[in-house]
Amino acid sequence: MMRNRLVLATLAAALAVSAWQQPALAGPSILVDLNTGQVLAQEDAFKPSYPASLTKLMTTYVAFRAVQAGELQLDSPIEITTEATKEPPSKMGYAAGSVLTLDNAIKILMVKSANDIATALAINIGGSQAAFAKRMNDEAARLGMTQSHFVNAHGLHSDEQYTSARDLAVLAIALRRDFPQHADYFKLDALADGQNIMENHNTLMGRFEGADGMKTGYTCPAGFNLVASATQQGRSLLAVVIGEFSPEERADKAADLMGNAFQKPAGNAPLLANLAPGPNADAPAANLRPVVCTEEAWRERAKRRDAEGKPIYHSQFITERTSDPVAIAVSLGGATGPRSTQPRYADVPIPTPRPDYTPAAMQAQGG
Repeated sequence: MMRNRLVLATLAAALAVSAWQQPALAGPSILVDLNTGQVLAQEDAFKPSYPASLTKLMTTYVAFRAVQAGELQLDSPIEITTEATKEPPSKMGYAAGSVLTLDNAIKILMVKSANDIATALAINIGGSQAAFAKRMNDEAARLGMTQSHFVNAHGLHSDEQYTSARDLAVLAIALRRDFPQHADYFKLDALADGQNIMENHNTLMGRFEGADGMKTGYTCPAGFNLVASATQQGRSLLAVVIGEFSPEERADKAADLMGNAFQKPAGNAPLLANLAPGPNADAPAANLRPVVCTEEAWRERAKRRDAEGKPIYHSQFITERTSDPVAIAVSLGGATGPRSTQPRYADVPIPTPRPDYTPAAMQAQGG
């Protein structure tokens, strides 16, 4: 029965190809006023979806909790494992046995969205990828993320890894609330690894007034995802946008949600804690590969860019960037803190109630 529902959801996603003539795929989204906790707008906020690299927000939350518990420090070593070197791009490509600090690892996760670094961090902190995923699920349950399940730290596709716009809002708020001292990780413009400059995939940075975080995500099955925050005149808003057709559309949608909301008071909007699940809360996550990752889709996205291949944004709230991104240096080495004492384990699959399904091989994915 569950497998049939998954097939139907995938077919429905395929039918959504007609949505190319529209501004966006109208995927799940939510907008929260961080000052009051009110939900200012939402669409299918409880509908299960694939997080892609938004997963790395939970990876980072678990890392911060490990530091808080005294297991390691921000200058502790993260060793690149053999398993990590086998991850597909986006990746840094460091050799097995290389060492960087946890601080640099988190910076790379937020900007480059490197899958090899996510796996190395998971193994170093958790002892194995499976053990780290258990930590992710334990934290999700503790935070009240009722529709989330994790099996990896990077967000590369698995039908067994899913979340919702509402749950991602809960996680993003927890990151800001529990670790305000680490807010700068989510607003980095760019990183420099030697001569290699890596810009943040969050294109609202420097283009939307007051933009101050947080993370992008993309895989073929997930579409283009974004968790974005901004602060204007002391008021902070958080937008979660999932399953869009292009990086530009996810930015446009988040900008419109926040930009329009900044222009009016919250009124009597419901609290996030009191938001009731909608009719799609029990639906399976839709696989957007037939919509997002076809030759026709790549051509369509290319047509929507200018003659030089640069993105075109349609939101009135997105402006031209007036300054170059500021790159923060990252590199191997510099790990002077204590090494994690967590023993290493063999990876064992985590039981899951989701259907047993293996998608077609996907292209390299990242943010």
